[in-house]
Amino acid sequence: MRKSTSIVAILLMAVTLAPRVQAQTGVASQALLDAAVQQHVATTEANRATVLRVLDHPDVKAVAGRLGVDLRTAADAVSTLDGQDLQTLTAQANQVDEVLAGGQSKVVLSTTVIIIALLVIILIIVAVD
Repeated sequence: MRKSTSIVAILLMAVTLAPRVQAQTGVASQALLDAAVQQHVATTEANRATVLRVLDHPDVKAVAGRLGVDLRTAADAVSTLDGQDLQTLTAQANQVDEVLAGGQSKVVLSTTVIIIALLVIILIIVAVD
């Protein structure tokens, strides 16, 4: 009798503790959550800095001036972007940056088109928000 009572008690403890142990395996530590948030913030800031650096380039300023685009408004809009919009602009800004860093003395047509597209996307995002 004593042996069967012990077995029942062990089974009862196992049944009551199993859901708690299982629930704890899906919980992330606070340090892990903090690290993920810090990584997201750092990536977002780096992406914004990339777009702003390209907007500050003299060739981009020249194209924007010919189009009548106010780069201050575009730069202000960049500070409000995040998510997919910011990733898209960062990818385009990186393309422009690569071409401009190539040491070309004249802006080629493809670079001008990319710059115009970058500026238009920023203006559209500002208008929608």
